[in-house]
Formats: sequence, structure tokens, C-alpha cells
Amino acid sequence: MSALARITDEALKAPVPDKIKPIPRKVRHALNLMFRGECRDIKAAAAQAKMSREHLSRSLRMPHIQAFIARESRKTIAEHSIRAASRLGELVDASSEHVSLDASKHVLAIEGIRPPDQGQVSVNVGVSVGYVIDLSGNSANPSATVIDARMTRDDE
Repeated sequence: MSALARITDEALKAPVPDKIKPIPRKVRHALNLMFRGECRDIKAAAAQAKMSREHLSRSLRMPHIQAFIARESRKTIAEHSIRAASRLGELVDASSEHVSLDASKHVLAIEGIRPPDQGQVSVNVGVSVGYVIDLSGNSANPSATVIDARMTRDDE
């Protein structure tokens, strides 16, 4: 879990105080710029809101502002989920077979229908093997024949 997600979850689980702390006007303006997509980073949002980047960064770490960010993020996702579902439905019927397959797989995965993972290892237990070479030096069978060999070169 990322640090931002952990802070956001903690902010949402925090008890609601009797008096909700107000979010400063400039900080709210900077956050709205980022939510609307007019600014992509904190530096640009702080500049347009006429505040320092450091002050905005410190403000974003405050619990009541984290809770505001989490609420607004969830609201934005909820608003766009209908459009996303509609678009995914269009992609299932796309003329490109590759796009249609990927969209279909995604829809099925959301519904919990997935193919088995291909990362499984099959081990044939009980199959007798040919020669076994024990290099461990700890022979469990004392009657095992030890072959002493030296490597020689053909050119000698």
C-alpha cells in the first residue's frame, strides 16, 4: 500500500470532530485546479493559487485535507464510472479483434471469471528416473559405489 493511500485511509477512518476544520481558500483553489485537470502537479497548482509549493505540500499532509481529497476523489470516480462502463461495452464490440478480446477479458475479470494462472509448475511425482548422481557427499546408502575419476585432456 502506498503512503498516500495509507494516509487517505487513516483520514477517512478518523473520528469526525465536533467542528470541521475549514480548508483555506488558496488550498481549496489549488486542489480544484488539480481535480479539474488544469494543473498536473503541485508546483503548477501552487503557482496558479498564488502560494508557495512548500506550503501547499505541507497542507496536503494535514488529516482534514486528506479526508477532503479522499471524498472528492471518490466522488470523481463515481461520476466517471458510468461513462467508463459504457465505453468498455463499446470496446467489447470493437472492430479490432485484439481490442475486443482485451475488453471482454477485463469485463469477465471484473465479474470474477478468469482463466487459471499459467505460472503453475507440474511435478511428476512417482515417476522413476534413470541415473541419480548424489553430489552432496552424505550418502544415505552405505553400499553405494563411489567412482573416483580425474579429468584429463585429450592432447596430453
